[in-house]
Amino acid sequence: MKWKYVLMSVVALPFCAGYAVADTQAPWGSATEIHQTYSGQKVVFDTTSGTLAGLTSVLDRASYISQIGGADPMDGKIVIVLHGESIPFFAIRNYKKNRALMQRAYSLSVGDIVEFRLCKAAAHLQGFQPRDIHGFIKMVPMADAEIVRLQQEERFSYMR
Repeated sequence: MKWKYVLMSVVALPFCAGYAVADTQAPWGSATEIHQTYSGQKVVFDTTSGTLAGLTSVLDRASYISQIGGADPMDGKIVIVLHGESIPFFAIRNYKKNRALMQRAYSLSVGDIVEFRLCKAAAHLQGFQPRDIHGFIKMVPMADAEIVRLQQEERFSYMR
């Protein structure tokens, strides 16, 4: 029976070599940073989230991409295409309960780097007309077609 334990120890030994066996929390050490610069980012976000957390995440990510890209409207562009369950957040009648989110979205759109485009077809199905949506939003005929157009014709990268 003892030979089984000796054999298991010998087999396991190479896998532990170079690592502190007692460190079970970080057996591979810690991550290495890659210092990178980014510029000229052209990104389209496909946004259907119907939650405040989901939309906040999209705005956070778009804002960060803008910042690390130098926030130069001549060099980069971020288009957030809204459809599905995200539409009611951008309706004027819902401003009071979504005030902070709308103020944040509007502030991102001011510098001509981040632009919001909302699906007119989906809005219509939900009972919204252009007059019902905040003025910093641009309405496009169809979200999916706009996302494809941005990728094919303007070479935008897709983000979800």
